Amino acid sequence: MARTGWMLAALAMVQTGGAAAQAVKAKPAVASPAPASMAEPGAIPLYPPARGKQGKAAETEIWNINPGEGRSVRNVTVPTLTPVLPEAGKANGAAVIVAPGGGFMMLSMDHEGYKVARQLADRGIAAFVLKYRLIPTPADQKEAMREMAARIGAAVRGGPGAAKLEKPEATADAIAALRMVRTDAAKWGVDPARIGMIGFSAGAMTALNVVLQAPAAERPAFFGYIYGPQTAVAVPADAPPMFNAIAMDDQLFPTMGFPIAEAWHKAKRPVEIHAYQKGYHGFGLGRPGTTTTLLMDEFHAWMAMQGFLGSQTKK
Repeated sequence: MARTGWMLAALAMVQTGGAAAQAVKAKPAVASPAPASMAEPGAIPLYPPARGKQGKAAETEIWNINPGEGRSVRNVTVPTLTPVLPEAGKANGAAVIVAPGGGFMMLSMDHEGYKVARQLADRGIAAFVLKYRLIPTPADQKEAMREMAARIGAAVRGGPGAAKLEKPEATADAIAALRMVRTDAAKWGVDPARIGMIGFSAGAMTALNVVLQAPAAERPAFFGYIYGPQTAVAVPADAPPMFNAIAMDDQLFPTMGFPIAEAWHKAKRPVEIHAYQKGYHGFGLGRPGTTTTLLMDEFHAWMAMQGFLGSQTKK
């Protein structure tokens, strides 16, 4: 989830004091409307059109431009996958599906999607930006922000009867995306055994859900779990390697140690943790002035160490 105005409002509901309070007091970014059908050259629908209503369903999307972060979209009902491929002769055969965050109510398409994909492609990795289905929100932007903030606040506060922030269809879309890339691996110049995922916030939760819920053959070969909840889970015996990154001053998922990484380690599955001193939630490719700017270099080096870049030997 990008650190825009609606998320700051949610955080204000549940936190006070310290760095979190300073972040909440920051002036909220105001999203400006964008064309209803923002151009996404090369976007591929994940599923066949339902009775010829593909175009009409896509019209439900509401796009905005967030200062400093770029495009975001709400009310996605037609999931798509957009390839961002390396230059000719640069590809190493690895692929990563990129799942942006946004509380399952919006997607930070540039900040946690296309910008990430381009950095992967620059490193020879075929990237695919996943636009997954979302919880519907009001068409009016201000009303939508209020509803999103209320949902985030309720989910973070928790308590008896608190609704979980989730969208099962997002997991189904991620599984379908993995299936699509594997099926067309030859067309993309990709090794089917080296297709992973990287998800941010709600996208991280989606990637984790795929690992926990999908049959082994449909899981990603590896995954990046970027500022997702650190709660422990039951780790499959054959779970893929995990790259876990979060800022220690994350306002949405306050530090609680790293139970999820510990669970991976106890299951004797590969896991690496990057706990940045500063960066807040939603730092994307990195917040200037913090070591979060090293994220993609570290993720790339980790992929190499695991043997997913082809020329390196797995250790």
